[in-house]
Amino acid sequence: MGEFVTFTVTGSPQVLSRAIEEYARGQGHVNALVVPWESDGKTLSMAVTAVKSDGWAIEHTNLGTIRLIDAGQERTEVAIAAEPPDHPARQELADVFDRFARLVQSRFQGAST
Repeated sequence: MGEFVTFTVTGSPQVLSRAIEEYARGQGHVNALVVPWESDGKTLSMAVTAVKSDGWAIEHTNLGTIRLIDAGQERTEVAIAAEPPDHPARQELADVFDRFARLVQSRFQGAST
């Protein structure tokens, strides 16, 4: 997969964002959360982060962004873009994001949410 993936799904951006958040939680190694201050009435922006827990401390490393753009008639355009982290494990984290982005695409492309 490259740095940028786009596809269209059936369902509203709000419904799709909740489904992606839930799907990420189920994967266990990434989080996907809506970023309200980067969203507007037509587009929801989601941050995808790697999660590393050590006791009570939790480290989040930004991996990329998912943009959910209202295409009208209960359809959403999905744009997934990697943002390679400035991190010692850069390639490993890029691979985690790449794998998650492919899973999101295969899970939601062509499916109704």
